[in-house]
Amino acid sequence: MHSAKLSIVVPTYKERGNVAELVRRLDLALAGIAWEAIFVDDNSPDGTAGAVKDIAANDSRVRCIRRVGRRGLAGACIEGMLSSAAPYVAVIDADLQHDEKILPNMLAHLESGEADLVAATRYVEGGSSTGGLSEKRGAISRLATHLTQRLVGTPLSDPMSGFFMMRRDRLEEVAPKLSPVGFKILLDIAATAGDRLKIAEQPYQFSERFAGESKFNVQIGVEFLGLLLAKMTGDLVDPRFIFFAIVGTLGLIVHLIVLKLCLAFLSAPSLPASGADLFQVSQVIATFVAMTSNFLLNNELTYRDRRLKGFSALRGYLLFCLLCSAGALANVDLASWLYAGRSVWWLAGAAGAIMGALWNYAMSTLFVWRAR
Repeated sequence: MHSAKLSIVVPTYKERGNVAELVRRLDLALAGIAWEAIFVDDNSPDGTAGAVKDIAANDSRVRCIRRVGRRGLAGACIEGMLSSAAPYVAVIDADLQHDEKILPNMLAHLESGEADLVAATRYVEGGSSTGGLSEKRGAISRLATHLTQRLVGTPLSDPMSGFFMMRRDRLEEVAPKLSPVGFKILLDIAATAGDRLKIAEQPYQFSERFAGESKFNVQIGVEFLGLLLAKMTGDLVDPRFIFFAIVGTLGLIVHLIVLKLCLAFLSAPSLPASGADLFQVSQVIATFVAMTSNFLLNNELTYRDRRLKGFSALRGYLLFCLLCSAGALANVDLASWLYAGRSVWWLAGAAGAIMGALWNYAMSTLFVWRAR
């Protein structure tokens, strides 16, 4: 087996039905080029990794990295590209919506020295997105592109694209600064490298998905906004902290709603209690409801690449509650003290919740969702 000139990284999750067809198309498109396909699978329950390994058993150009306990497209792309020894690396989706036939042209741009990165684009002459995007998704994509170009200033006409090729040595330079959280790895690379990266674009026709279901959802949109905010601040704020802050804001809303409901219910004539005692009990209930809400949302969003499941999730939740108990006690005491002085329920509740949120973030990162 000769060393590969081009490594094609394919991040996968529940893409079993597309694997064989993608390899067949790559074989046709890259005739005469030494290539390899690196499938990085996030432990798909449909047996995607097994399908890749069946092909790899008879084709040495195909290999599989099966990730257990790690999730996320950006992290999968980074891991796959860094596992390559080829001078050039590409990223392509497994759903066959990206046109693999333009890969030789993209490689030619890099070999000529014209560019360090070639981004496939749907939004220049010769490109089109009408074949593979619904009207709703097309509108969302155009809005996201407009926001990115206005707020981050990237030269990419299609920063939402997940189809690109670049020199591996340039990837190695920026890799330590990339975020493993989120879906828009191209935007992260271009914004992180800035003017140090020569970028060219290659138009292509976006097609319909071959098999399986789209992974696009509200969570992806939230992660995109987090990455966008991080790049606007010059990476001074880590995307994970932004996600945690979003969850914390939602938790604060949950806290205040529960607090108000408890105050209304517990103040019924049949439940006599002093104002201070009533508020303290309500604050305790609201604190633990918000804590539970924050744990569940952070497990799904902020730490999705370290997501806890099954017994690990239960153990993580118990550890989360245990480690945050000191913050919860401080929350209740501070809020009760403020309420006794001014009797402004929302101000006292918010102050206590903010203190608890800061403690929760530190404990979550250090102990509950620690890096493996």
